Amino acid sequence: MFGTSGIRGPVGRTVTAELALRIGRAVGCDARTVVVGQDARLSGDVLADAVSAGVRECGADVIRLGVVSTPTVARAVGWTGADAGIGITASHNPASDNGLKLWTPSGRAFDKEQTRNIVHRLNRNDITPAAWDELGTERTWPDGSARHVDHLVSSFDSFDDVAIAFDLGNGTGRVSVDALYELGATVNTIDGQQDGRFPARKSEPNATTLSALRRTVPALGVDVGLAHDGDSDRLVAVDETGEYVSGDHLLALFARDAVSPGESVAVPIDTSLLVQDVVESAGGHVTYTPVGDVHVAEAVEQPGFVFGGEPSGAWIWPDETLAPDGHYAALKLTELVARDGPLSKQVHSLGGDAYTTRRASVTFENKHKAMDRIARDIHAQYDNVDTTDGIRVDTTDGWFLVRASGTEPLVRITAEARDPEDADRVFEEIRSLADGARVVA
Repeated sequence: MFGTSGIRGPVGRTVTAELALRIGRAVGCDARTVVVGQDARLSGDVLADAVSAGVRECGADVIRLGVVSTPTVARAVGWTGADAGIGITASHNPASDNGLKLWTPSGRAFDKEQTRNIVHRLNRNDITPAAWDELGTERTWPDGSARHVDHLVSSFDSFDDVAIAFDLGNGTGRVSVDALYELGATVNTIDGQQDGRFPARKSEPNATTLSALRRTVPALGVDVGLAHDGDSDRLVAVDETGEYVSGDHLLALFARDAVSPGESVAVPIDTSLLVQDVVESAGGHVTYTPVGDVHVAEAVEQPGFVFGGEPSGAWIWPDETLAPDGHYAALKLTELVARDGPLSKQVHSLGGDAYTTRRASVTFENKHKAMDRIARDIHAQYDNVDTTDGIRVDTTDGWFLVRASGTEPLVRITAEARDPEDADRVFEEIRSLADGARVVA
C-alpha cells in the first residue's frame, strides 16, 4: 500500500475516498489531533474531506490547513501541537494522480514500522469508532503558509542584491516567493497561479519540463532560476546561463556547504560518486540509505548528521526540519548565490565533469516480477551485490543500480563511471538485462 513516499496512484483506481476514509480512521485511532492539508490537485477536496471524516469518526480532532505545500503540512504538525499530519498530495506525479503522506511531529514522514502498523490495523479491521457524543471536531487554521513565510524570513539575511526567476508550475510554491520578496530579492514568477491540472508544464521539474525557465533566466539577466514540483517538497535550479543544474551537483553543493570535518551527510544509494568525493574532501563522511526521503530523514535524525538529500530534489537540514522543505532549500540556494557568486562557477568548482552518469526508466506491468528476473541475472554475472535497496554493484571504475520505483510501474536503471565509455558499456549491459526481463514480466 505504501511506497517510498506514502501512497500514490490514479484517482478513482488506486486512490479513492474510501481509501482516504480508512487511512483517516487508522491514524485517528492513535491520535488526539491530526493536521490535514492538501496540494492544489482537483481531487484534493474529496480526499481531504474523507480523511477528516475518518479521523473524527475515531474520536480525534482535525486541524484543516486547506491548500498548502507539503512542507507546510509537515511543519504544521509541530507548530500546532498535533500528533500526526496527513498530506493529500501526489508530489511530482501527473494531475490525474493523488495520494496520502503521513507526518510525525518532528517533521519526519512515517517510517516503515509506522506505516506497517497502519496497514496491519486496516487488514485486521482494528478500528473502534467513537461514541456518538465523543466524535472529533474539525477547525480550520488558515495561517500555515504565513507562519512558514515568517519562519523563513527570520532564518536568513537580506537578499537585496539577488534577482531570481521562479517557476512555480501552477503548484503550491508561493511561500518561497513571498519569503524571498520579504528578504529583498527581486523575484520574477512563472506560472504562479495555482491550478491542480498543471496546465503550464508537468508537475515534475527537470531539464525538459523547465524549458520556459531556462529561456527566461538569461533573457532577464537574473542570477538564478528556481523551480518547485506540484507540492513544493522539491527544489531544482537553473544557473544564470539557463543551464539546468543536475540533482547530484545541487546535492554536492548543499552538502559541501553544510559539512565540517567529522560530520556526516546521508544520501540514497543512487547518488553520484561526486557527492562522496566532495564530502570527503571537506573532511566529512557519506552514509548511503535506501531511496526515499523517509530513509534519508531517519539517517540524519542520528547525532553527527548535518544534511541529507536526494538527487530528485529533496533536501533535509535536520536542525531545521526532518521534512524535505523545498521552500527552505530555495532560500538556502539563494544564500549560496548571494555569498559565493554565480551558480555556474560553483557547479564547475565541484569537478563534476570527471563523472558520467546514465539513467533510464523501463515500464513494466509487473515491476516486482521483472526485478526478480533481473536480480537472478545480475547475481549470476556479478560478485559483491548490494541489496540495500534494489540491486547495486560496484564496478572497477564506478557502479550501477537497478531498483523498482516505489510509486510508479517502473524499474529505474543508473550506471556511473569516471570514464564515459565505461559508463555507456555498463549501462547498455544492464539495460539489456532489463529488456530481457520485459519478455517475462
